[in-house]
Amino acid sequence: MSSPTRTRSTLFSLAVMVKSLDGAVQVLAALLLAAVPPAVISGIANAVVSRDLLGDHSGAIADDLTRAAEGGRTFAVVFLLLHGVVKLGLAYALHRRAVRVYPLACLLLSALVAYEAIRAVRTSSVGLAVFALLDTAVVVVVAREFWKSQQPTPPPVPAGPNPR
Repeated sequence: MSSPTRTRSTLFSLAVMVKSLDGAVQVLAALLLAAVPPAVISGIANAVVSRDLLGDHSGAIADDLTRAAEGGRTFAVVFLLLHGVVKLGLAYALHRRAVRVYPLACLLLSALVAYEAIRAVRTSSVGLAVFALLDTAVVVVVAREFWKSQQPTPPPVPAGPNPR
């Protein structure tokens, strides 16, 4: 296996592994978030962030974080669950090297990137911006792999004595 092919294969495998891990973490986070009462989440956000970073438990930032923890819970559970399940399914198909799924993977991940980017801008979410960057990198790797798989392979060089 040539060096560029090995590098491309390694990048592809790494991207699939990252998507698998990312998807699994998101599904687990969604299930945990659905199981934990909102008051506990608000309490943790308030105690950790306001005590350790901001100081005042009744400050404006602590109030904003508490409201976000309570109001955005349903969105977070649904987003994390759907996002995680889609990523796990796509990672499985990519791991199996089901080339016909690559365009679908790129399309779905591109839609997720667009949504993540819009939501990150609207909410100033660093986490969503990071997800968008990771997903963009995976789209590029998968698209390259698909493009390379569609290129005709050169005919084998016949073995034998050199005519010169």
